[in-house]
Amino acid sequence: MAVVDHHPRTHSDMKLFRLCPFWQPGSQTSSSSLSARNLQSQSSRNLVGTKPRPKTVSSVARSLLPPRRRLRLDPANNLYFPYEPGKQVKSAIRLKNTSRSHVAFKFQTTAPKSCYMCPPGGILAPGESLIATVFRFVEHPENSQKHLDQKTKVKFKIMSLKVKEDTEYAPELFEEQKDDVVVERILRVVFLDTERPSPALEKLKRQLAEAEAALEARKKPPVDAGPRVVGEGLVIDEWKERREKYLARQQIEAVDSL
Repeated sequence: MAVVDHHPRTHSDMKLFRLCPFWQPGSQTSSSSLSARNLQSQSSRNLVGTKPRPKTVSSVARSLLPPRRRLRLDPANNLYFPYEPGKQVKSAIRLKNTSRSHVAFKFQTTAPKSCYMCPPGGILAPGESLIATVFRFVEHPENSQKHLDQKTKVKFKIMSLKVKEDTEYAPELFEEQKDDVVVERILRVVFLDTERPSPALEKLKRQLAEAEAALEARKKPPVDAGPRVVGEGLVIDEWKERREKYLARQQIEAVDSL
């Protein structure tokens, strides 16, 4: 006996059934088995591959927080240069190690052909500071007007790296331990008008004078602090004096014995 469908399917229903075959009768079993196979294959891929290491709360917190700076910079954000077109000008910046460990630092610039730093890098002990000098060539403007506010693409980057006390500085340290390198600051260049006195210009002159004095002090030979002590506290000058007295006594005794 034929069963009469009292609800004939419309054209839109037939179209919907063709688009969604899983809704058709008898397709529930096949769809569930397909889903199970997909889950099984996905789980097997996860088992074969390397499982990612679970992140701890501390590691997630450290990733969200900004890196702790090891150096204090003065000036903090800019490198000030006197505006003298056609000349090589100098800037200065003070670096101080504010951490409890030895810190290596390194300069980088986007214009290595026209800029260089002295020193380009080094190691600072806890609490130690120095003034680095930065040299740059200032090009002539396109017209005769001054361009003190001209935008420059030249930037300087200062990086730091925590090192052991007996570490000798080498630029390769920052490549070998690049995961531990911290970018302290990216400095932009600011030109100063030498004909207009300003606090920034006066401060730059003082820092350049301090850097020049420190450089001259490093060039001088070490001051003689007295006789050099060797061995178990034996002083060289005293040893010579005692030796001379001993030889003199030997000569006197030899003369008296004759």
